[in-house]
Amino acid sequence: MLIQISSGQGPVECSVGVEKLCKALLKEFADSKIVSVNADYSGHGYKSCVMEFVQDVSMLEGTVLWVWKSTIRPGHQRKNWYMDVHVIKEADVVGEFNLSDCEVTTMHCGGKGGQHVNKVETGVRVCHKPTGVVVTCTEERSQVQNKQKAMKRMQSILAAKQEDNNADALNNAWQKHTEIVRGNPIRIYEGEKFKRKS
Repeated sequence: MLIQISSGQGPVECSVGVEKLCKALLKEFADSKIVSVNADYSGHGYKSCVMEFVQDVSMLEGTVLWVWKSTIRPGHQRKNWYMDVHVIKEADVVGEFNLSDCEVTTMHCGGKGGQHVNKVETGVRVCHKPTGVVVTCTEERSQVQNKQKAMKRMQSILAAKQEDNNADALNNAWQKHTEIVRGNPIRIYEGEKFKRKS
């Protein structure tokens, strides 16, 4: 299952919150991994991040609140920062984007599988050149299987980005962020150490 965590139209503190939430979920769900990151232009945190989970984590979908006095802008009065989490529908087939726009490279894999994984480049990294989205897949022992899985992930991420672009074109991005802020948070974290409250 793929989820996207986004700062929406929020300020840099929301991007810091996205990064902290990603790291918190990596610790909470042992089989989770980050498959794509869109770094904030300021150099602080992630504007958005796509994560993959083995188990069903649809209960994470919604708004996450982080209560924190900003150290980036110490004089800022606001303490509530919001992140949006939504499930990305995984693509069933590859073919809705131009494969020639993707640069595919292979790499050695670590982990289980004995010496074979270090001798053969079974891992695959796919870069979608027009958008800069990068996806890696190393969990399968076959390069072909890793490439197929990476391409499906890429298609899912690009489809989600297109939905975001469509929303922007309709001038709904800010409205969506307003809805995020006003919604009831599914989780609340507090402080610099990002400790979960509820």
